Amino acid sequence: MANQQDNVDDVTKKTGEMSLNVGAKAFVPKFNVKAPAFAPRKATQPAAPVAAAPAENAGVAKPMTISIGGSSSNNTAAASAEAVAVPKPVTISIGEASTSQAAVTDAAPAAEPTPAASSVDSPAPENPATETATNEVAVEEEEDDDELFNEQTKEHTNVIFIGHVDAGKSTLGGNILFLTGMVDKRTMEKYEREAKDAGRESWYLSWALDTNQEERAKGKTVECGRAFFETDKRRYTILDAPGHKNFVPSMVGGAAQADVAVLVISARRGEFETGFERGGQTREHAVLVKTAGVRTLIVAINKMDDPTVGWDKARYDEVTSKLTPFLKKTGYSPKTDIIYIPMSGYTGAGVKDRVGSACSWYTGPSLLETLDGLQSVERKTNGPLRIPISEKYRDMGTIVSGKIESGRIRINQKMMLMPEKHICEVSNIYGANEAEEKTAISGDNVRIKLRGIEDGLVQNGHVLVDLKHPCHITREFDALLIIREAKNIITSGYKSVLHVHTATEEVILSKLLHKVNAKNQRSRAPPPFIKQNEKCIVRIQTTKPICVERFEDFPQLGRFTLRDEGKTIAVGKILKLVETNTVNAAN
Repeated sequence: MANQQDNVDDVTKKTGEMSLNVGAKAFVPKFNVKAPAFAPRKATQPAAPVAAAPAENAGVAKPMTISIGGSSSNNTAAASAEAVAVPKPVTISIGEASTSQAAVTDAAPAAEPTPAASSVDSPAPENPATETATNEVAVEEEEDDDELFNEQTKEHTNVIFIGHVDAGKSTLGGNILFLTGMVDKRTMEKYEREAKDAGRESWYLSWALDTNQEERAKGKTVECGRAFFETDKRRYTILDAPGHKNFVPSMVGGAAQADVAVLVISARRGEFETGFERGGQTREHAVLVKTAGVRTLIVAINKMDDPTVGWDKARYDEVTSKLTPFLKKTGYSPKTDIIYIPMSGYTGAGVKDRVGSACSWYTGPSLLETLDGLQSVERKTNGPLRIPISEKYRDMGTIVSGKIESGRIRINQKMMLMPEKHICEVSNIYGANEAEEKTAISGDNVRIKLRGIEDGLVQNGHVLVDLKHPCHITREFDALLIIREAKNIITSGYKSVLHVHTATEEVILSKLLHKVNAKNQRSRAPPPFIKQNEKCIVRIQTTKPICVERFEDFPQLGRFTLRDEGKTIAVGKILKLVETNTVNAAN
């Protein structure tokens, strides 16, 4: 008992003196990754009968040879090959065939390896398999993207409401939101009470679009408002342009995003004449949307229910007879591009439903019926990505908004901000009614939350592009210019403000290259000056780099207007980029 206690004490002492080597390498089991896989082989012949062992070898066990991979040699079996009583060795082959001497001498020939076993034993090359797997993953990702993009079944159309101030643009837009269910009755009743308390009872419909206090107090739209509504056929974005001449730059930015324009005309006595005569914005707005590439113009003859009008057809004909010659001169075809609709934006007559008995002489469709009946706009969904930024702000990150002119986007997609050449990533996409979307395609007017870029680096007029197809950056280009309105002659060195897509930049007409006549023939010598209603090819220099393209390559980024002293002086299209700078695809 004492010895056992001494042994225990001795072990305890030695154990207490032991120390742990923290620097020792951890045991990591290693496997032979090149070893062929296990492939059991089927027996092709029955095993031979084993003879009875003699007395002296009665206690000898059967030798067993296990061959793994290479050949094995059994000396015991080879030494006793002459003794018939010695049992035959049993060979288990794993991988390649075994070459035991005893098995070769006494046993039947081994069967040939089956094709299946050979294919397993020989490892396949790594590169082709890796490339195949990569290609399969790429194909699956493309299929997933196509499925996401195909979820958007309804076509999207951007509609801009233009016209002179107080023509009823915001009221018409607000009533559309109410009639299509985008603004509920309770909210509209709240706006009506608030407008009545403010002494602006008839303005309550416009408050659905004019959201800030300045616009509601003055009854004038300052910035280009944006709202969404949907019909059974299409999705729409309303762009409510300001009608006052001081806010034309905001209207130009909205026109650059529009597919269809609704020119709102007040039929009230005196108001139409004020907006259409010189000094009004009806003419300038029509010219600007045409320059922006809007091909279809819906003329909404508003306020037909006014006591001074009373749905009078003579007043309707008077307004249309004055508008048609001017719009035709602007470039619109009266037969294919212009649609006239009498309506009342305040009461809703002719907006969603047809005017009915109130206007028996008009039996045409309503405004929403007309919009749904328009031809589809051609989209460049598979083209290079182009998103001119129309607005930016910070809200838990950098958020930009704009219309996707070409291409498509999805969550986590990497993009480049031009002309600053900053790489960023799509964090969130917000579509109609601030709903988050997984994808967006050409034609959609969206807000995008960007990751990896500060809001101070983003400016209106910058363009988001994909990494493989950057746009051109330039300070100088040649353009065909059409002088619309100019008090004096224009010579080289003339300064003005350039509006191209959503960008605004100061420019100089550095050279007058060629005058163009009515037959589009160019003069050989450069002209000394140009004046109103003349065409000329000029060279324009910008103070800062801008993102533009040739008109024939990308019309949305190749058309522009020149404004000076609050008026539209000229419109034009880019023919040649003199000084360009492109960016290679980012790694």
